[in-house]
Amino acid sequence: MYQFDREEYNRRMEWYLEARFGMFIHWGLYSIPARGEWVRSTEEMGKEAYMKYFEEFDARDYDPISWARAAKEAGMKYVVLTAKHHDGFCLFDSQYTDFKSTNTRCGRDLVAEFVEAVRSEGLKVGLYFTLLDWYHEDYPHFEDKNHPMRNHPECGNEQRQFGRYVEYLHNQVREICTNYGKLDVLWFDFSYDDMRGEKWEATKLVDTVRTLQPGVIIDNRLEVSGEGRGSLAECRPSPFHGDFVSPEQMIPPEGIRDVEGNPLAWEACVTMNNNWGYHGTDHFFKPASMLIKKLVECVSKGGNLLLNVGPDAYGNFPPESTAILKEIGAWMKKNSGSIYGCGPADVPKPDFGRVTKKGNTYYFHMYENTIGPVPLLGLEKSRVKKIRALADGHEIPVSESWVHSDYPGLLFAELGPDPVLPDPVDYVLAVEMEE
Repeated sequence: MYQFDREEYNRRMEWYLEARFGMFIHWGLYSIPARGEWVRSTEEMGKEAYMKYFEEFDARDYDPISWARAAKEAGMKYVVLTAKHHDGFCLFDSQYTDFKSTNTRCGRDLVAEFVEAVRSEGLKVGLYFTLLDWYHEDYPHFEDKNHPMRNHPECGNEQRQFGRYVEYLHNQVREICTNYGKLDVLWFDFSYDDMRGEKWEATKLVDTVRTLQPGVIIDNRLEVSGEGRGSLAECRPSPFHGDFVSPEQMIPPEGIRDVEGNPLAWEACVTMNNNWGYHGTDHFFKPASMLIKKLVECVSKGGNLLLNVGPDAYGNFPPESTAILKEIGAWMKKNSGSIYGCGPADVPKPDFGRVTKKGNTYYFHMYENTIGPVPLLGLEKSRVKKIRALADGHEIPVSESWVHSDYPGLLFAELGPDPVLPDPVDYVLAVEMEE
């Protein structure tokens, strides 16, 4: 039976804490109605009405190589795909259901192609798997707060056997842990009300997962949802503890720590617009400049950013998402050293931006210029080994200007006479300190 081991945990988390940046992909039948991945629930859509999308789904433009390359070029290190979302539709060839991609016009095991493509680009592979299932007859319907038939008393639960559903859930998890090679992330979603922990027979489930995929990293949603921390944060890890905390659609005001004050691994999952799945009229996309700064914010607080793309009905990334990824990639190409393997810095947050740190190097992220030389608060002038502009490596001198003579104990950097920063989004100074 799986038991928490700190050394084993630290080993499996090494690549994840180094990576800092990943892609989430929500794709399925809900991309056809294009009103978000919860469309069946929000519109209380019956099964028959939803089945027309199953009949139509052909994934005609699905090219996971292009997805993986887009992630890699954006500077992402891992990609997580929705193998099954709440509607119960499987992108993989499950032997336990007919509600799967191989039975649509598409006729393909989309997960098999995905994992191969992601690995071919040198990225880590993640699969999302929901604990909910609005298609399965034994999952609670009436009065379950999320189910599409929650307000339909004729869909009562008297004849439903939840234990049979749990067996189905375990069988499918066993399939994805067996049939697709090494998985790096298994992203469960989500617990609510009394549907948590042992309701899913989570101890048994995780023991299966850890046996089949001993190095896989698991989120904390077998215990909680996007708003919870879980048992690892309580310093009493259950057998089904999450390896990281999963705040959703927000970045914690501070880094996340356990009850003893130790830093916890966490990952903010964030949409580019306002929906996870493709939405035909949601063009409210966050600009690349904002998302770059949010990535930096996550890293400066000890977290990862999992940035979502919702491909359209045919399997294409929305043009806005593609453009944003390219902009982020251009910045990462020059500045990824301030992201990969970095974390919080033991210096005050500057007025002009943020600071990340790796080893003895502090990365000062400048979102705006200062009047006069740049104060690098928290660093001793006598211990500075060198200051470089991260993007091109040119030397940034330590300032000796008279204008800051009233602050003899502070370190200032001299950027020169131009008030406009070379990078209008985030100009990074790499400050290497002596041991």
